[in-house]
Amino acid sequence: MKWASIMLLSTLAAVAAPDIRSFQPDLIVPALSTGKPAAGVRVKQTHPAWAKTFAYHTLYLPKDWRPGKSYPVLIEFAGNGPYKNRFGDVSTGKPEGSKMGFGISGGTGFIWVCVPYLNNAGNKNVTQWWGDMPKYNPQPTLEYCKKVVPWVCKNYGGDIKSVVLCGFSRGAIACNYLGLYDDDISRLWRAFIPYSHYDGVRRWPYPVSDQESAKRRLQRLAGRPQFICHEGTGVSGTQKFLDRAKINGKFTFQATGFRNHNDAWLLRPSSARAALRVWLKAALVN
Repeated sequence: MKWASIMLLSTLAAVAAPDIRSFQPDLIVPALSTGKPAAGVRVKQTHPAWAKTFAYHTLYLPKDWRPGKSYPVLIEFAGNGPYKNRFGDVSTGKPEGSKMGFGISGGTGFIWVCVPYLNNAGNKNVTQWWGDMPKYNPQPTLEYCKKVVPWVCKNYGGDIKSVVLCGFSRGAIACNYLGLYDDDISRLWRAFIPYSHYDGVRRWPYPVSDQESAKRRLQRLAGRPQFICHEGTGVSGTQKFLDRAKINGKFTFQATGFRNHNDAWLLRPSSARAALRVWLKAALVN
């Protein structure tokens, strides 16, 4: 069967999959607060080095958070925005619109940080890609991420050896494009959870989005595990790319089982979410 036919069948299967709204959520992401960080509270924050700018991230301390204790950390990149599809799935492109980290953790046991993408000047968040058109300079975004991860760990008890990078859509691409961009940032991560899209599978408008460049970034993965998930019933495009790339990686592939391009699937019980949680526990132990 030709690859185009396989992709068409995969698309049709995704459309036939159930909608997330057919299932009641068992989790609700806490509303964003401007107060001080506390257990069970999600706040808007800015790293001190960007105090005089409009840049910001969001921080959630788990319900079981206590000063002096150590916690693994979920760092999340958001999807592009504004986005809306025919199923009513929406992405704002803003850190506060993200849901993956809360759905993965259930609100306990993990510090959750949604990091921003910054403009070329490095003084405010952007909702589409990183940097400004047409250059899409990733350096300000990389600099913020490199500084905020150890800063959060130092100030709130994050375990710097147990930091997991995750992201939805644009954020899934960012897991490798930004997360493996250079040696300094790539050494931050224990494991990766890209949901819906993958760096190198297709070309995008930002520089070096080609497959050969993506393969070079993947060399920095160095055997660390990735849980690669996608809406619908399969992740065949990513599997084919990684097979061709011959990357030495511990790749786990998982379909969400829902048709939606929407990270809110993680706020609902499913076999895919259960499998992800089992995988994450093992990734942090091993």
